Amino acid sequence: MEAIDLELTKRLALALAIGVLIGAERGWHGRELEEGRRVIGLRTLALVGLSGGVWASLAELLGELLLGVAFLGIAGVLLATRLRAVADRPDYGATTLVAALLTFALGALAVRGDMALAAAGAVITALLLGIKPIVHHWLTRITYDELLAVLKLLVMSVVLLPVLPDRGFGPWSALNPYELWLMVVLIAGISFVGYAAVRIAGPRAGIPLAAFAGGLLSSTAVTVSYARLARVNPARGALLAGGIALAATTMFPRTLAVAVAIDAALWPLLGPPLLAAGLVGYLAAAVLLWRAPKSEPAGEFRLSNPFELGPALKFGALLTGIMLLTRAATEWLGDAGIYLLALVSGLADVDAINLSLSRMAGESLALELAAAGILLAAVSNTAVKAALAGLGGGVRLLLPVGFAFGAALGAGAVAHILLL
Repeated sequence: MEAIDLELTKRLALALAIGVLIGAERGWHGRELEEGRRVIGLRTLALVGLSGGVWASLAELLGELLLGVAFLGIAGVLLATRLRAVADRPDYGATTLVAALLTFALGALAVRGDMALAAAGAVITALLLGIKPIVHHWLTRITYDELLAVLKLLVMSVVLLPVLPDRGFGPWSALNPYELWLMVVLIAGISFVGYAAVRIAGPRAGIPLAAFAGGLLSSTAVTVSYARLARVNPARGALLAGGIALAATTMFPRTLAVAVAIDAALWPLLGPPLLAAGLVGYLAAAVLLWRAPKSEPAGEFRLSNPFELGPALKFGALLTGIMLLTRAATEWLGDAGIYLLALVSGLADVDAINLSLSRMAGESLALELAAAGILLAAVSNTAVKAALAGLGGGVRLLLPVGFAFGAALGAGAVAHILLL
């Protein structure tokens, strides 16, 4: 007598469990129906999952074509069952039929493929089936323009971004199409996150929430997006200024985390000034958010299309110009020093110069000089964001943003001086 195949037994048990999980969700929805009126429930789907596993095992022994024939057979039986159910209940949908076919496929995957993937597929299937009321509620709330905005983001990020060359072009090979378009995508994405947060949580909670999340990716993108909103929503100026300050302040601890992750020896030099700037910046942002009007201003909060490509493309053109100027300054002026490089590079981006100097620190570059360059780039980048806020939102936005930035930079400067 041959020993029991424990591996096959385990896989068949998973196939059965997949059917039970999906069947339990389907059975719960039909629990109030009379006996005999539940067309496809827990027992049926449990058997379907187990059938998928059994047929997959047999196909491995008798030929792969057998599994395809079995799937078509199961599909035919389930389709005939559904047609009979529709005759009695015109409102009977196709979701359960599709779930049953997927249960068969997942049962086969459990036996012939990755067990973890099959189990994860079953959990996701049950979850999608269970959140039907939530999904339908969302669909009743979104507009066609909002749906189109999501599709635009997918086209920009999933279709266009991967095919762009990730190398330098133009003078000094300074223009990287992939990096430039990535910034355009980030701006559009941040705008959409802010739009969604405001739509879900309301302006007062949504704006700070989106600002903090956006600051982890690109505080410059948040500044551009919120400055544009402030121009068409002057009554929300203080709230949007607080959001810009919150996002921009997040740049300080992010810069510190990246630098220390590359070279921990930079911590004593960068930790105090960047943490002081971050702490005071967050306090200033909190003050701006607290001082924002508690009551809703007259009229609705105007939300522009989150995927207006015009502002994003203009920012991309601005970034292109800054990148060219950065390379031109270093090429024409020669090796004028790390300070000039950090100052000019910070106009466009902090992360690039931060990564470069952190890698050089302690080897080809003194730790003190690398740290000073990183701090100078952070100051330069903060000044650029203040200018962008003023250009986009006017003086009424520049004043509170300038207060927050000035307080943060002042605290960082004091902490840096105390280290000297």
